[in-house]
Amino acid sequence: MEAMTAERPAAHVLQRGDGAPLLLLHGWGASGELFAPILDALAPGRRLLVPDLPGFGGTDAPPEAWAARDYAAWVIALLDRLGVARADVLGHSHGGRVAITLAAEHPERVRRLVLTSSAGIRRRPSMRQRAGVRTYKMLRKLERWRLAPPPLRAYARSRADRRGSDDYRAASGALRATLVRLVNEDVTPLLARVRAPALLIWGDRDTETPLAAAHVMERLIPDAGLVVFEGAGHFAYLEQPARFCRIVEVFLSGEPA
Repeated sequence: MEAMTAERPAAHVLQRGDGAPLLLLHGWGASGELFAPILDALAPGRRLLVPDLPGFGGTDAPPEAWAARDYAAWVIALLDRLGVARADVLGHSHGGRVAITLAAEHPERVRRLVLTSSAGIRRRPSMRQRAGVRTYKMLRKLERWRLAPPPLRAYARSRADRRGSDDYRAASGALRATLVRLVNEDVTPLLARVRAPALLIWGDRDTETPLAAAHVMERLIPDAGLVVFEGAGHFAYLEQPARFCRIVEVFLSGEPA
């Protein structure tokens, strides 16, 4: 019989090796498979835990719109099932947002934290972006207006669908609602509550989670250091994997906090 603490939805998770546990959390629209190029370098002396987060890879989507806190609770349930009391955590993009929430709300479960191009810092929208949001909402309102002729409603739906991001268009149902909820969250208030030593690794050409977000995290997390990869974008760990793994190895090999 499965333990009551089992995560829902059930995780597709890669486990590899023995030793100190290292949990790797991937970004939105990806899966744990995207960490494959760095696993060999990180594996010696470690138990690697690489789940597909709900909605991606081999793990079903959340049953309803989730917040980062829901993803963090799911991770805790997974760690409980796997018998892991405390782990080092590495999070990329959306996985970084989950990792920050995990470290802030469950500090006893995170020994050291690695964030690379982490999402979670909400940016102030430009005037153009605000205008785009107003147009999008107007189109969705027209799409739902029962008195509008069907061709007009179909046109509004088509225009609205094209205005959404690639991630938004690719998602549907609860996963799309989850994306909307997540992008409207801001983890900034959680940063001061992170007690684990944190290493931030960022590409200086990251346009999805700009370097400015890393500076906010470095300033507000009590024990944090930032390493910038020149010429790298949002996937610095894939663009410069050898350098990335050397730095992470040195950081994780430090004395327990």
